[in-house]
Amino acid sequence: MTTALIWEIESTNLDNTLEIAKHIGQRLRGGEVIELISDLGGGKTAFVKGLASGMGYRQVVRSPSFTVGNQYDCGDITLYHFDFYRLHEAGIMSAELAEIIGNSEAVVAIEWAELVVDVIPNDHLTVTITTTGDNTRNLRFSYANKLNYLFPANA
Repeated sequence: MTTALIWEIESTNLDNTLEIAKHIGQRLRGGEVIELISDLGGGKTAFVKGLASGMGYRQVVRSPSFTVGNQYDCGDITLYHFDFYRLHEAGIMSAELAEIIGNSEAVVAIEWAELVVDVIPNDHLTVTITTTGDNTRNLRFSYANKLNYLFPANA
């Protein structure tokens, strides 16, 4: 990533995490790539559920752990959600991901993105979710200046 700006916020429960993600989802324009980092069960898919809700998706969002990828039609923008936890190598997923990333009518959210770092653009958003208590999480957003519009202080 080029010069990274940082925004951090604490989430006190699942509903709070969903609401934070929903506010960001409402600001997505298409073309954004979001890397999600946390421990197993740390809240990555919950965050994507909030993004989808903010983008207008009203159906169930499921973890793509076993399917590798899901897509959600959110009106003019499609949310692609990938989980590469079970993959040992990117293989054909790298090429598929590169095609989708080039689409200005798509938002791409990637869990366990280590296998595809060569495909992810430098100006992506990284969301790092750290468990700090039973229900609390620290959400740390690292992003390029061009993504300023996603965050409340800059909206």
